[in-house]
Amino acid sequence: MSLLELVTQRVADRTSRRVQNLEVEIATGGERVVLRGRANSYHVKQLAQQGAREALPNARLENAIIVD
Repeated sequence: MSLLELVTQRVADRTSRRVQNLEVEIATGGERVVLRGRANSYHVKQLAQQGAREALPNARLENAIIVD
């Protein structure tokens, strides 16, 4: 499983797939992660961030998920 697949799976599992149009971008060998998509609450946005941190705890994380 690639880093991209791992992070995407963790975020999807942690949020119970409640982030619509989830996109995960991993740059520079896992040092930077960007999350994009749409969520219906800030709680779901936070859960997505936690999932990404579980997979890559030392990465710089940008959570660009939009809350509707």
